[in-house]
Amino acid sequence: MYVKTTARKTKSGTVRYLHLAHNEWDPVAGRSVPKILYGFGRADQLDRDAVKRLVGSLSRLLDPAEALAATAGSELVFCESRPWGGTFVLDALWQRLGIDTVLRGLHAGPGGKPRRGRPRDTAATERVLFGLVANRALAPSSKLAAADWINHDVHIDGLPTTSDDACYRAMDWLHDVREQLEAGVFGQVANLLNLEVDLLFFDTTSTYFELDDPDEPDEPVTRDEHGHPLPDQDGKDGKDGKDGTEDSVGFRAYGKSKDSRDDLPQIVIGMAVTRDGIPVRVWCWPGNTADSKLIRQVKDDMRDWTLSKIVWVADRGFSSERNRRYLRQGDHAYIIGEKLRSDSVEIKAALSRQGRYTEIAENMRIKEVKVSETERFVICHNPDAAQRDAHIREQLLAQLDELIAGSDKLPVMKRGELRGRISTKPGLNRYLRVTPGGLLRIDKAKIKAEANLDGKYLLRCSDPHLPAADIARGYKQLLEVERGWRDMKQIIDLRPVYHRLEERIRAHVVLCWLALLLIRIIETTTDHTWHHVRRHLDRLHAGTFTGPAGVFRQRTELSKPQQDLLARLDIPAPKQIIELAAASR
Repeated sequence: MYVKTTARKTKSGTVRYLHLAHNEWDPVAGRSVPKILYGFGRADQLDRDAVKRLVGSLSRLLDPAEALAATAGSELVFCESRPWGGTFVLDALWQRLGIDTVLRGLHAGPGGKPRRGRPRDTAATERVLFGLVANRALAPSSKLAAADWINHDVHIDGLPTTSDDACYRAMDWLHDVREQLEAGVFGQVANLLNLEVDLLFFDTTSTYFELDDPDEPDEPVTRDEHGHPLPDQDGKDGKDGKDGTEDSVGFRAYGKSKDSRDDLPQIVIGMAVTRDGIPVRVWCWPGNTADSKLIRQVKDDMRDWTLSKIVWVADRGFSSERNRRYLRQGDHAYIIGEKLRSDSVEIKAALSRQGRYTEIAENMRIKEVKVSETERFVICHNPDAAQRDAHIREQLLAQLDELIAGSDKLPVMKRGELRGRISTKPGLNRYLRVTPGGLLRIDKAKIKAEANLDGKYLLRCSDPHLPAADIARGYKQLLEVERGWRDMKQIIDLRPVYHRLEERIRAHVVLCWLALLLIRIIETTTDHTWHHVRRHLDRLHAGTFTGPAGVFRQRTELSKPQQDLLARLDIPAPKQIIELAAASR
């Protein structure tokens, strides 16, 4: 049975007609002749909906497998089904932000000269880099495992296969162009999302490596003030630490770990985030770099991005006088957290100043204090946090009282040993007092002083016009950076880092930043967590079929949650047939 076409010539031209026919043997003619079973009429006036209804009606007479074989053809084979929804949405956002355009345009170095190490096909390299970013967002793994994931476990448009060597080459190129990429991506993202960068939040974290020893190069590594290795020029390029350079150990070095792993080598990572929680840039430094010097470099780097006035928001680790003086240069200002238990005359004066608090939220009240012409202090008080602080102090005092009970009867040496053990516990040691006679007592004056600090934190601001309430709210949004670190470590799996070379470690951090950028934009646009979004998107699959005509890929039907997510992200629904490739002849 087949569809037969007949033609008839008319004054206006040739008209084709369609018929459902089958061949029957004619014993008289001694050959097969077609027999018309049904006429569909003119081909140019074919009622396709009627044909679909006819096929559907006939298919109900058959077993489902027989109906599929009859309609699709017995030689059509269903090969595989891969998750596609996550990579489809990430890729659509990647292209909307113009990241693909930025990467493909990074073909020239300074002065318009061809960039050294530029890949022959930047379009293919861009696809590989997107695949690695998608891997961080959807199934974080090593680059070797990421290549296998791309080849066998997921569908990515324009990237049917790749190799671990291609991934490493793409990362090496990414390291070379990272500064131009960051500036280009920021410009695209800021314009498209209309980002408010009047408040820019900055914080650092560290990530450790499971190594027996830190990096120990054969010769001292000379680094610039940004922590980047300098090219070796006959061994004389800043080896003595002059001309703005400094000698340093390797990239992975011992330092103050924010993961409480001081026993392992680490690197330091910094991130700048907008008030909407969008990470706009990331930095890396050797593991022994102190926080106090980092923000000055960050300010210099952001200066070239032609931003309007910025109020830097940073934690108390960046509150040195030198940092504050540097941040005030130009038309910039800062909001910086301060240590309540400080010996600073200004801070003591601010905390002792009398005045009424103003309620700005259900769990927040503030009091502004001005102690100089250039800076303002805002004392923030959280009643709920005050109750927690008081409860914790009661538990510590009960524990301390139990430890020193009966210590007056101990020998002097035993009492000294007890005093030494308590000194290793800062929470307890804070409330311990030793009398002139060497007896251990609870310090009641210290308890009173600490009770005065319950639920409070102190902010220093250099902007004379920013309302005190905005200062408090702005600093509270620094939690967005901390959430970014948490997501980068727990969702994107910043570590373990499966790399040894410094260039690839830096490139790995950039990939994590790009993944976090896409995730955070999706979250702020949909008002859903990435975990919720990813769960629904993973259910959208691309099925692959092969047959005599070639290969085609078709998506599964969109569910209601998937349709709603695409609508919120303003991403058009994908076509039913994703790809159609004719068989090679």
